[in-house]
Amino acid sequence: MPGIVPTPPAPRPPGAQRAAPLRTPQPQPVHSSLICLALPALAISPADGQLRGEGLNGYYREGRRILSRCEVRVAGAEPLIVQGRLTAADRARFVGTVRRAGERGPDPEVHMERLRRADGTERLTFRSSAARALRLPVEIRLGADLTELGAVAIGLPGPELRAAVHGSGLRWSGPGAHAVVTATPAPDDALASAGLLRWELDLPAAGHRTIDLRISLELPAPGHGEDHRTAQDRPTGGAPSGLDDTGRPGSSRPLAPRPRAARPPRPWTPARLECDDARADALLAAALGDLNGLLTRDPATPMDLYIAGGIPWRPGLAPADALWSARMLLPLGTRLAAGTLRALARTQLAAPGADFGRIPGPLRDAGPHTPPSCTGVEATLLFPVVLAEARRWGLPDHETARLLPAAERCLRWLRSAGTSDGTAHPVSYVPDPAPDGPHRCETQAHAHRAALLGADLLDAYGYPDAAALRDWAAQLRTRFRNDFWLDDRSGGRPAALRTADGRPLPHLGSAAAHLLDTGLLGDGTHAPGLLDSARTAQLAALLGSPALDSGWGLRSLSAKESGYNPFGHRSGAVRIHETAVAVAGLAAAGHEKAASALVKGVLDAAETFGHRLPEMYAGEQRTAGSVPVPHPAACRPASVAAAGAVHLLAALAGLRPDVPGGTVAVRPVSSAPLGALQFTGLSVAEQPFAVRISRLGMAMVEEAADGLQLGS
Repeated sequence: MPGIVPTPPAPRPPGAQRAAPLRTPQPQPVHSSLICLALPALAISPADGQLRGEGLNGYYREGRRILSRCEVRVAGAEPLIVQGRLTAADRARFVGTVRRAGERGPDPEVHMERLRRADGTERLTFRSSAARALRLPVEIRLGADLTELGAVAIGLPGPELRAAVHGSGLRWSGPGAHAVVTATPAPDDALASAGLLRWELDLPAAGHRTIDLRISLELPAPGHGEDHRTAQDRPTGGAPSGLDDTGRPGSSRPLAPRPRAARPPRPWTPARLECDDARADALLAAALGDLNGLLTRDPATPMDLYIAGGIPWRPGLAPADALWSARMLLPLGTRLAAGTLRALARTQLAAPGADFGRIPGPLRDAGPHTPPSCTGVEATLLFPVVLAEARRWGLPDHETARLLPAAERCLRWLRSAGTSDGTAHPVSYVPDPAPDGPHRCETQAHAHRAALLGADLLDAYGYPDAAALRDWAAQLRTRFRNDFWLDDRSGGRPAALRTADGRPLPHLGSAAAHLLDTGLLGDGTHAPGLLDSARTAQLAALLGSPALDSGWGLRSLSAKESGYNPFGHRSGAVRIHETAVAVAGLAAAGHEKAASALVKGVLDAAETFGHRLPEMYAGEQRTAGSVPVPHPAACRPASVAAAGAVHLLAALAGLRPDVPGGTVAVRPVSSAPLGALQFTGLSVAEQPFAVRISRLGMAMVEEAADGLQLGS
């Protein structure tokens, strides 16, 4: 550039080596990892089960990696692992064979089974088929760095710490914490300098021996340097550690083993699905297992539960994701919704000003064409919707009344953000994230739904302003249909957003599916949408076109748009959450063909992922014999993917309860795309609910609460 003179590099002395460039932190790939999960504990490993101190692999507790290395060697070599798989959300099983020197023939006489649990236990069982007793040398090399999950996740692990012999195992000391591994039986030798435990196992003829490892974390005893910061003040890279950041190795503060906290009880019913397509049954079971693993107690009030965002990038409270998960799980009960709403109500901004009533949340990337969006804005608009729909599913009146003031503050923020912008229009679009915009298509859909469902809530409990909210929503509909619909020869499309100066951005992606998610009013009828019926039909056609439907689900950006990237999480990848929203919206609007195609595509994709759906995968077009391509940085498990799977399957039944009115309607997808199905263990009015859908799309309610009438 003119006026800038480049500085020449300093000459290197003869023989000097060029300094290695600093490594840029990058997300560590997890697409092929096995993740055992029972928050706040998890274990991440490759398919062979060996933890070699690489990438994200290791045992984690309270947001720290308490074990980064756990390598098993038998008879001087690693076992040959022939199978590694999850047996449940929190458990994995690895099977390997052992070859010993002098063995003849192709058949190994010794095999190893390695069972791993997220809570920090491993059991290694060695079995012999030999006709004589054997002596089997076993070594386990261990290592720990006590690094925060957030740092490990972007490729910045700490150095392995020096181990010390501790009882029947090893111990590592780090800032304010110790990691301890104990073994049963006690090793014959423990070499701390190498982090090594050794055994000489005597295997009887046709017999077996086991080694049990227990990995635990020691933290400051209560009252000694505990972290009293709020959730917003804690580091965001991983789960809150509960540690004083000033703790140092060798500190005199007492440390004690962290007791294994009891896993919170599932705040939903044990729902089951029996379907002609058995893959749907497996998908529901896997999704509920993942959601249970992500279930987290609110540190402020442990009785309040919410679903963490996902592993490894969002292991804590992600406001919008937590609310979406709670909303999508309402057919399984209202307890999760109540706990999530209470937890987020405590974070609501209460200082006077433009942000009064808003729920805080971080920014997130929104793709190459738009600036980052604010998850807090989305959560604020979701809060009254989740409360209104939870009441419709049977949330008790006293719980609704307790949460209504927080919902009313969210609606007050909505009215404030959506007031006149100084033009001739009486309402303004709701901006996201800055006060001057941009104005996103999906944000207006969230705001419109919140206004209508929120007005129902206010009316039911005698609050004022319900009429004003309905009037605001009606004016928003009128203005939106004029400003956001872009006509063309193919029938038109909604704009992705309008900039602060009013320019529409025409790029089309799966976020437009939120225009179909109108929500259900208190009487069980669908709220009016921002689009009229003709434009709804046009949007349904667009969502079902090959440009958006990859064959595995909806792309986040149409393949015909500039900037399309099949691996772009907002520019072409398939996002399960928005695909599930589209399925429910299309089915409710009567566009069953497009909804059925999406259901089948997601089910096919889920099978290739072992029924544990990632939050996204590459949006490459499906062809004969192809399989969906994993995204290397996708959370798996992820709350919105697992809850989205439940939402997608429940949409086939078409349940529309109105518990305050004493009715429930069932309007299933008449084409029955997965054949006959039966849902049991659902919950309406806090009582068991079961429904059967025939292959002809006819519904029969088999169990319901006393006094609940079948509506039309």
